[in-house]
Parts: sequence; structure tokens; C-alpha cells
Amino acid sequence: MENRICQLFNIQYPIIQAGMVWCSGWRLASAVSNAGGLGILGAGSMYPDVFREHIRKCKAATDRPFGVNVPLLYPNVEEHMQIILEENVPIIFTSAGNPNTWTARLKKAGRIVVHVVSSTKFALKSEVAGVDAVVAEGFEAGGHNGREETTTMCLVPAVVDAVKIPVMAAGGISCGRTMAAAFALGADGVQVGSKFAATVESSAHEYFKQRICEAVEGDTVITLKEIAPVRLIKNEFYAQLAKAYEQHATKEELAEILGRGRSKKGILLGDLIDGELEIGQVSARINQIENAADVVKNMMGEFNAVAQRISKI
Repeated sequence: MENRICQLFNIQYPIIQAGMVWCSGWRLASAVSNAGGLGILGAGSMYPDVFREHIRKCKAATDRPFGVNVPLLYPNVEEHMQIILEENVPIIFTSAGNPNTWTARLKKAGRIVVHVVSSTKFALKSEVAGVDAVVAEGFEAGGHNGREETTTMCLVPAVVDAVKIPVMAAGGISCGRTMAAAFALGADGVQVGSKFAATVESSAHEYFKQRICEAVEGDTVITLKEIAPVRLIKNEFYAQLAKAYEQHATKEELAEILGRGRSKKGILLGDLIDGELEIGQVSARINQIENAADVVKNMMGEFNAVAQRISKI
């Protein structure tokens, strides 16, 4: 398949695996890249030495392009960027911060830079900063989300109309039909998170993967907007937050309930009671744990079938 995203990343299919904390290690990233998509290492949950190890293992496991996702607000961002340059990682997705901070330096070093945005305003700022493409991530997405609450259906066409660079759609995409919808909105590719979080190669705990498969419509909610908006599955931890909100808790009190390592507890360690279970709304449509390669294959097969059907209308 030839389009701007495939050409930009030198990949076979315009399917990008999201760089999710505690899910996106070298096994998942290399499996997606080997299947023809673009695998992404999630640097946000890795200490610098662990991050370097995952980059090297990913290189050993695939001879195809892969990238990394770096949250710009991450405390170790300087060390991570130095490792990226030293290890010659060609593709960097940045998120959760100002794209002006690192884009010029990474571009000067010959890297491809993509920024994740949740609004047209930040898509335009990213284009001015010099990024090669943007990910337009709608309100349906899991994990840390934009404050604007703009859905993928509304966000993607608005961003496509606003910028000249390639746009990838994210949020609520898990199959060929939703991928085709994103392309109908003008996207050049899709970024997929929740579906890959529930794969065999995902580094998430098996309990968390199974909870994804058990999720039903309405099980996820956006909360903690005062600190950093996050979409998660409702559980006992969320019930604590809901009670705190009822009692008009302050930002400081909410932060105390959140504590440290809450997402690690839920996603990596499998604590379904007290952990922060970050996942997207589309989890309600995920009912089995698959191999990452099958996810890519099935998405493309359904996408092509949908495109063929629409062409006959």
C-alpha cells in the first residue's frame, strides 16, 4: 500500500502501534514492524538503561523500521533523547509537551519526528515547529488524553483541513472498519493502542489483558482532569476518586489518592483493584488476546474489503 505515511516511515501498511506505557516493549514493537506496520517503544515507563536495552533488543528482533514514543514531560527526557541519538533510532513520536522543545534538534540529527495532538490548535503549532506528521488523538483514546474532549470523528477532519503534513488518526480504532472510517475522514494512517495492548506480545500483565477482553460499553471513564486527564476502566481505585470528587476534594487531595506508580500497579503488575487500568473506549469491542501480526493482517484484510464495498456504492 502506497501513501504518505507508508512512504514517510518506509513501511508496508499505514498501521502504527501506539507507544503505551507498560505495554509497548521490544517484543510488541518488533512484532508489529515485522508484520508490516510501525512498532513503537513506549519510553514513558522505562528508566534510561531499560530504554536502551529495549532499543537494542528491538533492533535484534527486526530489520524493519521502528520508532519510540517520548512524553516530553517525562523526568528523564534529556537522557532518553541522548540515548535515541546514540542508538540511531530513526523515528520519534513525541507527546505530552511542547513540540518546539525537541523537534529542531531531532530534525537536525536527521530523524523523523511526529507529535501527538488533541486539538487543531496544537496540530498547527506542531507543523510550525517542523514535525513531519501528527497523530490526531480523539477523546475515545485510552491513557492520558486531551482536555478538549473532541472525538476522533470531529478532530481528524478538522486537523486534516488545517495542516499540510500527513495525519494519523487515533482513538477508537481497532479494526479495518474503523481504519476505513479514519481514511474517509482524510487520515493518511492510523495509530492503534488498546487492540495492541491486549496482544500476546504486549508487556502488560495477563490479568490486565483479560480485563480488557471483559470490558463492556461504559466501563471506561475520563477522570483526574485537574492533574492529567486519563481514561481508565472503572474499579475500586476509580471508586475512591469518585467519592473524593463527591466530597469536593482539592487537587492536592486527588494527587495524594493517585500516589505514585498507580498505572504500573494496574497494567504491569495486574492489580485490578488498586491499579490505574488505562485503556480506550474501544476495549468494549476487544474480546480475545491475539498475536500482533494477526491484528495487522486482519485489520488490513477488513480495510480492503470495506474499501472495495464502498467503491461499488
